[in-house]
Amino acid sequence: MSKIQPASLPSATDKAEALALTPVSPQTVGRLDRYVALLLAWQAKTNLVAPSTLPNLWTRHVADSLQLLDLAPSAKIWVDLGSGGGFPGVVLACALAGMPDANVHLVERNAKKAAFLREAVRITSAAATVHLAGIGDIVDRIGSSVDCVTARALAPLHQLVGFAEPFVRNGAKALFLKGQDVEAELTEATKYWNIEPRLHSSRTGGHGWIVELDRIERRDHSAITHGDRA
Repeated sequence: MSKIQPASLPSATDKAEALALTPVSPQTVGRLDRYVALLLAWQAKTNLVAPSTLPNLWTRHVADSLQLLDLAPSAKIWVDLGSGGGFPGVVLACALAGMPDANVHLVERNAKKAAFLREAVRITSAAATVHLAGIGDIVDRIGSSVDCVTARALAPLHQLVGFAEPFVRNGAKALFLKGQDVEAELTEATKYWNIEPRLHSSRTGGHGWIVELDRIERRDHSAITHGDRA
């Protein structure tokens, strides 16, 4: 198993900057420390995040995920679609571990990544449930009592809107982390969906955005193409 070079490890400065952007309790920091250590151990054999982002893992990934909490402060039940390496789902679950009845449903169809997510939940005691399943199979399993649905680096926005629509129809909020092409993605999404998006600039800088949706309606059933289910 290859080792990650020291120069590629997250720095203490990066961690401090991330926690200044998105403050959390000492208990949550402890959970996040265990999660990050596990991710680095698995990263040596399984590509969970882009290697180029490792030196800034806390700001690029952890803080990027934590900022969603302020947009849905009362949300207890979350669904994270295509959880992959655990962003934002595991990070949110670490922060919500002390909230009564909180649970983050981590949906991942890749067996190796789902195994990583289970181990992350175990060692952090995060408030999460891992589902080894495709998104198309998860709506009935989770049910309608969902407060917030999210995804990061999973699919184009018009597909994400389709994935989230059953949950939003039942009262959930959708929060999608997107990059600098968000305007083009929104233009494409509105060809298929009636939406009233609110855009929030990412706290972590760069060209990141959060797309917030409280209402999703189909424009034309025959025109919508979901693409491959993640």
